[in-house]
Amino acid sequence: MPHSVSAKKRLRQNLRARERNRAIKSEIKSELKKVLEALTSGDVAAAREHFKVVARKADRAAAKRTIHPNRAARLKSRLSARVKAVAGGTAAKGKPKS
Repeated sequence: MPHSVSAKKRLRQNLRARERNRAIKSEIKSELKKVLEALTSGDVAAAREHFKVVARKADRAAAKRTIHPNRAARLKSRLSARVKAVAGGTAAKGKPKS
């Protein structure tokens, strides 16, 4: 446990930031699942709409350094490839290879 006043304040700030970061990451994962569910059901229009939300949330999280920018780019790239594969008529099996 911290003893100094500044260390106590830093602990409070870290706890608030951790909760905020967890919430943001959870939202991204939830939207990601919605995209994947739409793809498995074959609903390309819904998958595209959810993909836009995932991309926006990932970019914002990366800009604030909640997640690494490369992780956001990788997530968007892989998801976009899966949406395009389903929209094109071929089913994406597993992770698309680049």
